[in-house]
Amino acid sequence: MTARRRPPRDAGAASIEFVFLGVLVLVPLLYLVIAAFEVQRNAFAVTQAAREAGRAFGTADDLAAAEERARYAMELALRDQGLEPAGTELRYGPVGGGCADAGAATLEPGADFEVCVVRVFRVPAIPSYLDGGNNAVTGRYVVHVDEFRSAG
Repeated sequence: MTARRRPPRDAGAASIEFVFLGVLVLVPLLYLVIAAFEVQRNAFAVTQAAREAGRAFGTADDLAAAEERARYAMELALRDQGLEPAGTELRYGPVGGGCADAGAATLEPGADFEVCVVRVFRVPAIPSYLDGGNNAVTGRYVVHVDEFRSAG
């Protein structure tokens, strides 16, 4: 009678493989979640900044004060989300026409115009030669100046 050989035991190899594959899958997944949160944080920040800048502009007494108030409100809203306002643009334009027309912002009673906040941001841990720093988010808010606003 011949003796049967037992196959070698794994003795814990499954747990080592599970940990190795778990880390191999978890690290990229964690990075994707962090990158998505960064994009979302920037999108929320510019939306809030556009809304606050539009409200500040629409309630000002004159155009010079309106521009100053809108810029300050934009910066405050961005800092509220933990972002630096450097490099963020505040633009105005006609409703539905984009924000390229600098003369669209007015305080005339009944006027409508858009306030846009444009911010370029970096996705974390991506080298600049891969994304080129061209990740921009735009927040828009339509300002309606009150019809019963005093003209002077």
